[in-house]
Amino acid sequence: MPAPNDPPSDESLLARYRTGDAAAFEILYARHRQGLYRFLVGLSNKAELAEEIYQDTWLSLIRSTTQPQGRASFRTWLFQIARNRLIDHWRKHGILNPLHDSYDEQLHAQLDDRAGPEQQLSLSRDQGRLEAALQDLPEDQREVFMLRLHGDLELPQIAALTGSPLETVKSRLRYAQQKLRRLLAEEVPV
Repeated sequence: MPAPNDPPSDESLLARYRTGDAAAFEILYARHRQGLYRFLVGLSNKAELAEEIYQDTWLSLIRSTTQPQGRASFRTWLFQIARNRLIDHWRKHGILNPLHDSYDEQLHAQLDDRAGPEQQLSLSRDQGRLEAALQDLPEDQREVFMLRLHGDLELPQIAALTGSPLETVKSRLRYAQQKLRRLLAEEVPV
């Protein structure tokens, strides 16, 4: 039983929202907006597409009368909706390998305007290296890595969401982390 001062669970907030408590939705949105958006940007590699799918995901949630099924948490359910919407978009547009397009707009959006020029250049290079390293990952490894990083999902949740065995998810994450470490450790010519 949660303590009186514990924040309400996502599931209880969703139930409250469904009974007309708009403030409950605001709390849910604030909790998950950043991770969901980052996941979609990382997976789609296009800010415009991520924004479209992001909005569609929240609209789907608002219109839906269903709850997370079985043992799925709200977060897993939300990310599943987003993932399904993105896959639907790719299928609709006949995109076979959508994650290999290069894209760097996100880099500029993430730089801190208050940083000095030298710091911005350093952040820009680091962010660029990370983005390039992420794009170098196989699609299935990148998806698992992004779900873990931005979705803050546990490995069993990722396995359920992707429909992959838990051991496969563990391997994909381990290989992604090893490859990212190796790629980011390589010396960059200045």
